Amino acid sequence: MDLIQRMQGHFAESMTAQQVAMETLSPLVATAAERMVQTLVADGKLLLCGNGGSAADAQHFAAEMVGRFERERPGLAAISLTTDTSALTAISNDYDYDLIFSKQVHALGRAGDILVAISTSGNSANVVAAIHAAHDRGMSVIALTGKEGGLIGDILSGDDVHLCVPVKRTCRIQEVHITIIHALCDAVDYMLLGGE
Repeated sequence: MDLIQRMQGHFAESMTAQQVAMETLSPLVATAAERMVQTLVADGKLLLCGNGGSAADAQHFAAEMVGRFERERPGLAAISLTTDTSALTAISNDYDYDLIFSKQVHALGRAGDILVAISTSGNSANVVAAIHAAHDRGMSVIALTGKEGGLIGDILSGDDVHLCVPVKRTCRIQEVHITIIHALCDAVDYMLLGGE
């Protein structure tokens, strides 16, 4: 196999993952968007967390909400729990790395807020702990996972939305996650601002 064929294989595999996700997840993505709008209109906020690439996705999502996506609008309340290095290092040093998000959720989350929990494997211990903290605070959860959903799939409640990308490769799951994030941003703008 030459290098060009290898590159084409990545595009083909990504398109297949996107197609499968579109067919299986579109109704759940719409439900998640409706929940987000209900929360934001009621003066609630989104708290977002994840590790590695999922941390970058959490930051990206929060930036699209606070700034703008593709249309001008007032900023929407969203906080990425991955960005405060002093809190992250203090919590991991003084307590445990698995608590870096849950302690922030307990401090910042309120009933009616939403935790957006991102974990490609569904098994990230600190994201699982954040979900437990969100439930303790009366928050609902929108979880973006992959594969079979991992531990996160087992702990979500009836008020939560599970967007599990049904593919195995982490890079493909991440690619679909960013598409889901952009679809959610677009849906929020559409519901709040109307239009095409």
